[in-house]
Parts: sequence; C-alpha cells; structure tokens
Amino acid sequence: MTAGNEHSLLKTFVKRFCQDRIAVAGLSFVVLLVLIAIYAPLLANGQPLMVLSGGKLSFPAWRAFFAPDSPEMIIERFFNYLALFLPLTGLISLIFNKKRVLLCGIAGVVLLIPFLTVKPVIDSQNWHEQVQEIRAKGGTVVTALVAYGPFETKAAPYQPSSKEHWLGTDHAGRDVFARMVFGARVSVIVGLAATAISMIIGTLVGLLAGYCGGRTDLFVMRLVEIVICFPQFLLLLILMSIMLDYGSRQSVLLVIAVIGLFNWTGLCRLVRGEVLKQRSMTYISAAECLGVPRWKILLKHLLPNVSGPIIVIFSFEFASAILVESSLSFLGFGVQDPVSSWGELISQAEPSPMIYWRLILWPGLAIFLSVCAFNFVGEGVRKAIN
Repeated sequence: MTAGNEHSLLKTFVKRFCQDRIAVAGLSFVVLLVLIAIYAPLLANGQPLMVLSGGKLSFPAWRAFFAPDSPEMIIERFFNYLALFLPLTGLISLIFNKKRVLLCGIAGVVLLIPFLTVKPVIDSQNWHEQVQEIRAKGGTVVTALVAYGPFETKAAPYQPSSKEHWLGTDHAGRDVFARMVFGARVSVIVGLAATAISMIIGTLVGLLAGYCGGRTDLFVMRLVEIVICFPQFLLLLILMSIMLDYGSRQSVLLVIAVIGLFNWTGLCRLVRGEVLKQRSMTYISAAECLGVPRWKILLKHLLPNVSGPIIVIFSFEFASAILVESSLSFLGFGVQDPVSSWGELISQAEPSPMIYWRLILWPGLAIFLSVCAFNFVGEGVRKAIN
C-alpha cells in the first residue's frame, strides 16, 4: 500500500469518525480525563505553586512535583513527567522544522534527570496559615485550583460541600475533589497499562495460534478455555488478596499486572479467527514461497491486516479495566488507602449511603461517564473502520 493510499484511508476514517457525534463527545471526555490525570497537581495541591514575599521568589510545590511523597511514587512521577514533556515537545515541534524527533528525544532524556535525582522530602509546614500571613503582608501567592492535596487531613470527617471543600470531605477529613482528581490518574494508568499488557499477550498468542495451527493451536485454545472456565473477577479477588497478604505496597502496579495478565483470552480468540481467514490468502502463500521469515509474516503481513478489530477492542477493554479496578478498590482488594481511587471513595459511604451520598454520587458519576466515553469511542471506531 502506497503512502498516498494510507493517507487517503486515514482521512476517510477520520471523516467517518467525526460524523458520529456521540463518538466525538466520548473522545472529548476521554481527552479531558487524560488532561485532568496529567495535570492533577495544578488542580489540587496543598503547597503553593509560587510565593513572592519580601522580594524573594520560591516555588514550594515543585520539589514535590519531581519527587512526590506518595506510596505510588512511580505512577505519580510518570504523570508529572508527562505534564512537562508534552508541552515541551509541542514547543519544539513548533519552533524547529528539522530533526524534531532527535530534539524531542534529547529533551525527554534531559527532563528525566530531576525525576531521577531529586529525593522526596516530607514538608511539615502549615501552608494554609502561611498563605494567609503572606497575603496579609502584601505578598503574592499562586495556589492550585483547590489548595488541598489528596492526603491532607486538615478538615473534619464527612463535611458537606462548601466554598473551601467543593465536594466535601471523606471519612478522614481529606478533600474529596482532590482525591477525585488524583483518582483519575489511577483509572487512566490502570486502563492504559492493563489493557496494553492484555492486548500484547492476546495479539501475539492469537497470531501464533492462528498461523501455526496444529498442536500449537490446540494447546493455546485449551489454555484459553481453562482460563475462561474460572470466574475472572473471583480469580482477581483471590490473587489480589494473596498478593496483599504478602505485603505488597505498590497496589496500583499490582492491579495493573493482575488485570493485564488475566484479561487477554477474548482478544486471543478474536485475533486467531482473523488470522485463520488471512492465512489462506495468496499474499501469505507468496511470502512463504519467497522464504520470508515467520516473524516477519506474523508482524509485517498478518498483524496490519487484523489490526482493525484490535483497535476497536482496545477502547472497550480500557473501559472494562477502569470498571474492574473500581470494583476491586470498592471491595478493598484494589488500590489501598491512602492512595486515592474512585472505587475506594464509594466504599467510604458504606456505613450510611443515604447520609454520605456525595461519596457515591461524584465518583460513581466519574466511573459512569468514563466507561460510557470509552465505549462510545470504541463504537465510533468500529463504525468508521467498517
């Protein structure tokens, strides 16, 4: 296929996708969710972003930006890195016409240095009182949209919505809005990473089973049937409880691994079926006659021709991973406190759901809209590809 034909197909795909208003609305919400996850420290942060007092300029929040004091430090650093890397690469692409990829790569490597060298330090200062004092003396303080972090217990438990706490507080007196914003990071990274793992495993195994056939296909299909026989959610609960009993503290990474390693069977069967259709076509026979290595046939000939269903399934599996993570966290087997998660927020209303309905409404609405948005995008992609 020539470059011109590829460009024409892509243009047709985009045109068809944009004609589906529901899919476009879903994609808009997905982009908004990702931006909220990336720039969460600018939306909710207990430390000021900038302080100008007595002629001195300081940026208290930036040390924690490069070295966040969080149980899930890897996840936090990943999103904070993206928050700087994305606008930096965009700026480089606008300024330079040549060697953009090289310059973006160099910038990305340089940007990694502070994230790898800066060590986390516990900030014990009461910034809420200091901000008032600095402003009273005529100083300038720039804070986040909400001046509370996801771990701060500055208020009374279960406070209703107010000007200070937009969505109220949880059972420990932490700001619900801040935990909702940082909970978006958990949903996005679990959906992205877990789905990517399951997509890679399912695609490779399906390609191998469909192309090789014979005993390989028989073994893979029996393995898939064994995995499918187990109730998936129950299996996830058992594995998560075992891992947590062994003292695992990186709960987000654990959830990603468990969901990704046990959610590939459906895609594997789909890819195998598509490969069985393509295997009998003349272009595969021609490649085999020319002595093309098997891995090239699988990755360069078969994979592009079965990629349509894989792209569609990715959106649906992304939504499924968010739902599974929220369910695990709600039951106490997913993301562990104090890390914020939408499912964990809903579980805090369990003592009295009618009284603490805010802890059900806002995270429940976020889960509902996120799952619907990804499903709408997946359906729009399916229609555009067809």
